Amino acid sequence: MIQSAYIHIPFCHQICHYCDFNKVFLKGQPVDDYLNYLDLEMRNTLERFPTSELKTIFIGGGTPTSLNESQLTKLLESIHSHLPTVAKNVEFTIEANPGDLSKAKLDILQQGGVNRLSVGVQSFNDELLTKIGRTHKSKDVYEGLERARKIGFNNISIDLIYSLPNQTIVDFKDTLHKALSLQLEHFSAYSLIIEPKTVFYNLMRKGSLQLPTQENEAKMYEILMDQMELKGYFQYEISNFSKPEFESRHNLTYWNNEEYYGFGAGAHGYLKGVRNVNAGPLKKYMALVEEKGLPYVEEHIVTKNEKMEEEMFLGLRRMKGVHIKDFQAKYDQSMFDVFGRQINENVERGLLQINDENISLTRNGKLLGNEVFQTFLLT
Repeated sequence: MIQSAYIHIPFCHQICHYCDFNKVFLKGQPVDDYLNYLDLEMRNTLERFPTSELKTIFIGGGTPTSLNESQLTKLLESIHSHLPTVAKNVEFTIEANPGDLSKAKLDILQQGGVNRLSVGVQSFNDELLTKIGRTHKSKDVYEGLERARKIGFNNISIDLIYSLPNQTIVDFKDTLHKALSLQLEHFSAYSLIIEPKTVFYNLMRKGSLQLPTQENEAKMYEILMDQMELKGYFQYEISNFSKPEFESRHNLTYWNNEEYYGFGAGAHGYLKGVRNVNAGPLKKYMALVEEKGLPYVEEHIVTKNEKMEEEMFLGLRRMKGVHIKDFQAKYDQSMFDVFGRQINENVERGLLQINDENISLTRNGKLLGNEVFQTFLLT
């Protein structure tokens, strides 16, 4: 049964220099029309792929909180109109910019059932924030989160990015210290990846982007892991840390290789063994919903081999790794019969470890995670 839904809001007040997600400048965009077509896509999808209840909902972007109060209200009404949110402990997350956390918007979100905030902080260095294209300042983080706490939000996560241009280890330690002082429930922290079609990619091609060395990037990650453990945060995924019981259950849907709805321009879904991709450009997305009811531009039936690959490279992102007996039960094949060579090579390199129940990353494996994951691609 499908128990998770992702909803994409592609609008932003400002385009960050590192971002390659499907997004557009908010100004002059047909936001209300988009929300109408999003409503229609949700209705049509649930008619074709019904489910009895959802356990997680995640509104991402773009910047969902760039919507004004009436648009946010409309979005939440659409969600409750079409998505069965009757699960008593539904995790309902929205991504937010620190500068958008006004009392009015927070009230609307809480009244609309949102119970988890994922706030894009990235750094507490104001100069660095400006250099990466962020419009908020560190004071906006403190003020916005204080308002959220007063209103009653008790499940808050922030995103951090390390290995930013010109970032030093001292600077990252300072950002980490300030982040941990907030005593939040959850942290996500990612090393900067330079993606094509971004401002940073163009600067890198011109030789104008000064990035920390790979050695310093690895040091920052090790500092991150050590400080999180010291402060009582459990690393449950390669880039995610939480207090007990506050893991992102929505993101675990992906890492557990489970199916989910994907709504909105550029969103991805996984339904009934088929991975689908929605049109990204707004006009094309809305035209497809109008003409065909659903905005798919790609539909791929996932083969058994692909499912087994995904089970490994997604599951190994989790610190508990992949359960040996569960793999056997799910695919009627031994993990070691399918991936014996890859497992042995990574164990010999000190990147994977095996116990009676699971196969998982070692500490060195976390540092070289992408290398490990790529070895499990059979095709």
